[in-house]
Amino acid sequence: MNIWIIRDGEKIGPLHDFEIRRKIHTGELDAGTMAWHEGLVTWKPLVEIEIFTRDLEEPSSESETAPPTAQISFPPPPVPQTSAYMRRFWARWLDMSLYSSFWWLGMWVVGQDIKGVLLSPWLIFFHFVPWFLVEAMLLHYFGTTLGKWLLGLSVTCQDGSRLDLSAATWRSLRVMITGVGFGWGLLAIFCQALSLLSAKRLGATFWDHIGRHRVIIAPLDPFRLIALVFLFALALFLEMIVISPYTFEMNSEIFPSLNEKFKENPFWHLPKRS
Repeated sequence: MNIWIIRDGEKIGPLHDFEIRRKIHTGELDAGTMAWHEGLVTWKPLVEIEIFTRDLEEPSSESETAPPTAQISFPPPPVPQTSAYMRRFWARWLDMSLYSSFWWLGMWVVGQDIKGVLLSPWLIFFHFVPWFLVEAMLLHYFGTTLGKWLLGLSVTCQDGSRLDLSAATWRSLRVMITGVGFGWGLLAIFCQALSLLSAKRLGATFWDHIGRHRVIIAPLDPFRLIALVFLFALALFLEMIVISPYTFEMNSEIFPSLNEKFKENPFWHLPKRS
């Protein structure tokens, strides 16, 4: 559950309920601290919020009787938006697919040995790293990326301001390592599943929870959805055009029967560069 509190005349949040409990036990918050969560009509002292009653079994008389004064004048914070995890998933993989397709196309255009690149585990493992540096720049200057924009998503600080370059870079690095596992095979699947579980527990993804960022969600635009499908198809087509002849050649060396099966297919005879 996400909680907002008032300290020194300022709203702070959202905080997860376990963070509130920790602050109660360390003495940072007392029974009279005003708090709000979705479902409450107005701000209440922590001692009057059921989930924290046990943590405040022996509140001091001072904190119980302390007048709320101007603290109650704060309106409740906006109701948290839906997390839209599926939108965020497709937005991220559109960005990464477009980057990957142009990365492979660039390799082909400059005459790189595509087969050698495919056989290099370190190049394959780290080939998304430049994208996450680009993503950090886009988040800093525009608050969104192409995939996020098409799906009505943007990233801000809690106060609605844009991420500075340092915050945007750290966010992108956390996503690259813990969110998508460098985009590498089974590691990517494992990291995404773990990210979804932790997001449901924390109320936000790990990287947004640590950085205290917000993902703003706008209504879907049908024309942008059409563009997203088109760009996904384009990305897959470009990548297939570049690497498929080489992957077929490598697989036919392992399974000679594939030569007979596909040798008449003109697709596999696209011009290759070495």
